[in-house]
Amino acid sequence: MRYIRTGSFKRLFSMKRHSLEDLPKECIFMKQDSFNNGETESFKKPTWKCFSFEEIYVATNGFSSENMVGKGGYAEVYKGVLEDGQTIAVKRLTQTSCDERKEKEFLTEIGTLGHVNHPNVSSLLGCCIDSGLYLIFQFSSKGSVASLLHDENLPVMDWNTRYKIAIGSAKGLHYLHKVCPRRIIHRDIKASNVLVTKDFEPQISDFGLAKWLPSQWTHHSIAPIEGTFGHLAPEYFMHGVVDEKTDVFAFGVFLLEILSGKKSVDGSHQSLHGWARPILNQGEVEKIVDSRLEGKYDYLQLNRLAFAASLCIRPSSTWRPTMSEVLEVMFEEEIDKNRWKMPDEEKEEHDEFWGFEDLEFESCDSSRESTFSASLQDSISTKSS
Repeated sequence: MRYIRTGSFKRLFSMKRHSLEDLPKECIFMKQDSFNNGETESFKKPTWKCFSFEEIYVATNGFSSENMVGKGGYAEVYKGVLEDGQTIAVKRLTQTSCDERKEKEFLTEIGTLGHVNHPNVSSLLGCCIDSGLYLIFQFSSKGSVASLLHDENLPVMDWNTRYKIAIGSAKGLHYLHKVCPRRIIHRDIKASNVLVTKDFEPQISDFGLAKWLPSQWTHHSIAPIEGTFGHLAPEYFMHGVVDEKTDVFAFGVFLLEILSGKKSVDGSHQSLHGWARPILNQGEVEKIVDSRLEGKYDYLQLNRLAFAASLCIRPSSTWRPTMSEVLEVMFEEEIDKNRWKMPDEEKEEHDEFWGFEDLEFESCDSSRESTFSASLQDSISTKSS
């Protein structure tokens, strides 16, 4: 297997943990007062370490199958315990994954996470580039939001937990867009990419598709198109346009997953946002709520989250809010719906917009999320990851 810029990463990471002293002073972040009742909190600069292969091999009991806690299209995740007792998660690029693009995504994740530091973004402890490519994270004992929502062996997630996850995830995404020294577009916000700590604090993870967007740029134009079916914004899917509003759309679908307990695409291949949009537009919010909650939810909180979701999944990126505005809606005592009212001609135009459920769709395993990569010039091909 050939690795990209191995020498550069060996110079970047030393065997001793380092602080990012060379980052700009904005790396000491302040939470916005309006979202934290006037309280401010400083965040320490992120640190990382280059682990030896022996360290992570011993920690994971030789990458024992009993320690495997997750597996995707090109990576496996193992639970491990370091000598000092710290529990970690080791993400390993699979030996069968010889796609150079996947190797590049893996290294992109290292470069991106090295610049982030927020309670609602997954914390990178370090990496290992001996005998393969490995990322080392703090272990999230509760797994992902997707597993908490859909694992039939787990108790139903209560309303307070759902609300906490929704707010925390919004803060994490706002940080990536507006506060982080690098303007980061995640490109794959979804329930399986939001991990949950033992205190049910959400952490955005998996930055393999992430893009840095220079401050002077309005957007990226990207090909091939990659992401998760049911979460892709129309402008990205149709034209390859990526900016913050791309993530906002996906976040809206994520909110709908939390509220409804449904997956982003159902067994008949209908998208969740396509199902929910007309219901939300009619103001029948309670119809989208997970029936397993049995009516046990805060009605005001529900209305704020549902309205935020309805704004995020608007087909036109122009009429979608920024994440700063999403947070404002989530915390507003009274929602000013007139502020977000679209002109009638815009409504008529976008009511006719085709949904993703109209696309031809194939999946080898309907129980797993389906992701795809498609060139703008090619026909759409889908695959399971």
